[in-house]
Amino acid sequence: MKAALSTLISSKNLNPHSSSSSSLCRSICLRPKPLSPPPYFLSPIAPSKALTTNIRIGLSRKSQTHSANFSSVMASVYKPEEARVPPALPLPTPPVTKASFLFNLCVYPFKIGLCQLSVTPDKERNIAHARKAIEDAAAKGAQLVLLPEIWNGPYSNDSFPVYAEDIDAGGDASPSTAMLSEVAQRLKITIVGGSIAERSGDRLYNTSCIHLFDIDIPGKITFIESKTLTAGQTPTIVDTEVGRIGIGICYDIRFPELAMIYGARGAHLICYPGAFNMTTGPLHWELLQRARATDNQLYVATCSPARDAGAGYVAWGHSTLVGPFGEVLATTEHEEAIIIAEIDYSILELRRTNLPLLKQRRGDLYQLVDVQRLDSQ
Repeated sequence: MKAALSTLISSKNLNPHSSSSSSLCRSICLRPKPLSPPPYFLSPIAPSKALTTNIRIGLSRKSQTHSANFSSVMASVYKPEEARVPPALPLPTPPVTKASFLFNLCVYPFKIGLCQLSVTPDKERNIAHARKAIEDAAAKGAQLVLLPEIWNGPYSNDSFPVYAEDIDAGGDASPSTAMLSEVAQRLKITIVGGSIAERSGDRLYNTSCIHLFDIDIPGKITFIESKTLTAGQTPTIVDTEVGRIGIGICYDIRFPELAMIYGARGAHLICYPGAFNMTTGPLHWELLQRARATDNQLYVATCSPARDAGAGYVAWGHSTLVGPFGEVLATTEHEEAIIIAEIDYSILELRRTNLPLLKQRRGDLYQLVDVQRLDSQ
């Protein structure tokens, strides 16, 4: 079975995470200059000793002893480390760091661009249009750019075979990914290239998609992707210049297990290019994004095509960035738009300290098994 494919194109040689190192996980080998750091860093403001020191002394010994004892008891009884099999990986140090004058690594924010694009039956126009949107996002400071699901042609079972590309062959056989590679290298940015219909042998795939969109809501919407597409077999997670990124496509966001696997593999961010419809979009699109971000205490970014009321499949739109506390950091409506928002990975550790879920799981009661990582050991 063919693996789910990543159309993530980066401006450097990205090494797929060891548990997803399929040759089908796309990366383009380029050699850019390092990311430009912010012009300065501010050191933390020292707390007033008169206001804080005595309080800390008065509370710290008892509270720290109690906390340590309580944590030890929880760890021995509840076995949180056994709730993930194999054990969860620690959150890696983000590449977007720089040594401060105190010789500590400071994580600095970077900008993401969500390109909610209009899609037409004209493939050449769609590719040129996506190129322009990426360039515009980069000009606004985006170091990471996300494209929608199926952005190079209409979303339909009839269209998938017509617009499909052979990514393995590359070049003229895959003009969409050739464009992404060229732009990423030239602009020295990372691009999560949404998804396209991909042809491999006698099968078609929706790149990076694990779960096929087969639904039937009578009187509302029926769509059966499995009529034309084959499901992927490999979760896509890669290390990039802007952090470790897991990728799911649209319907994948409904499956918390996939997001939990990405979280256990140390993802800072999960990107879900997706085209939710007018039935489930208003009810579930934002809800699912916030749930995946909150459950795993990481960032979630989504990117939809712009809405075309005259299309056979009408997308909901509302591309969004959600923070690790489930907060909506940036979003839009259904029209074509480029959203520029800021991601700050230092918030991840803060939220995981506020709510120490990793230490409170019940490995004595349940486990999430990452079959691929387990088999690779």
